[in-house]
Amino acid sequence: MAFNDPIAELLTKIRNAKGAQHRYVDMSYSKMKVWILEVLKSHGFVENFLVNKENYKIRVFLRYTRGRESVIHGLTRVSKCGLRRYIGHDRIPNVFNGMGIAIMSTPKGVMDGETAKNLKVGGELLCTVW
Repeated sequence: MAFNDPIAELLTKIRNAKGAQHRYVDMSYSKMKVWILEVLKSHGFVENFLVNKENYKIRVFLRYTRGRESVIHGLTRVSKCGLRRYIGHDRIPNVFNGMGIAIMSTPKGVMDGETAKNLKVGGELLCTVW
């Protein structure tokens, strides 16, 4: 199935898999998805991910607590294909009082909002995760 927005595809597939309590989810490969997954992995929202460049697939292993409750409670796409959201470093949102993260695409790469604030760099606000 072809999607126009690969970031929305990533977020929707993770949201659906966590709702069904799947161990992992497979999706098509793109560099932007890998960069976003690296941020999610570094903050502990996903357990791991594997990239298979031969088949152009990514397998994302979701993270759960001992009671089989998902670590991710919500994923929201902020900047969409029809309406891009660009913000400066002083306007980066604080997601759930620091319990969540804002993922941004900046001139220095894809990073979380706190890192962008510390580096004083703005950019496109891709999504929020909590």
